[in-house]
Amino acid sequence: MTLIDNIKELFKTKANEKVLSKGDYLIREGEIEKNLYYIQQGAVKVFYLNEYDEHIIRLGYDSSILNSLSSFIKEQPSELYIEAIKKTTVLVLSKQEFYNYVNHNEESLNNYISFLENLITQQIDRELDLLVSSPVERLNRVIKRSPHLFQHIPL
Repeated sequence: MTLIDNIKELFKTKANEKVLSKGDYLIREGEIEKNLYYIQQGAVKVFYLNEYDEHIIRLGYDSSILNSLSSFIKEQPSELYIEAIKKTTVLVLSKQEFYNYVNHNEESLNNYISFLENLITQQIDRELDLLVSSPVERLNRVIKRSPHLFQHIPL
């Protein structure tokens, strides 16, 4: 079983359900992330604000697992917001429950390391994509990678 499969099982047994209305936040800038979220149904945007604009860095929808990862790991205030963009039901897993699982045995820890390595390489690929690709090319890659995305995300 992969880490994601195991985490999904962990969500089923250890998490609490939370229903968000459109516009509700899971976390705001300045708060410390203490949870991991599994979206059962709905959609959220992960974004940051500067003095001029909102910059969406990720969208989450059915079966996504997400949080403000940097804040979660470093236990420092988040630079991100996570906001429901339509009615959304999430399972909320505490950091403590998650790390209890990760440290449970060597296999769990190795799965976590593999997951983090994959996450790092995805981030590097995304950064390169932003530096060298046109907006049209990036949109085409998003559609190819996640063709069902726009069924979940309202305009």
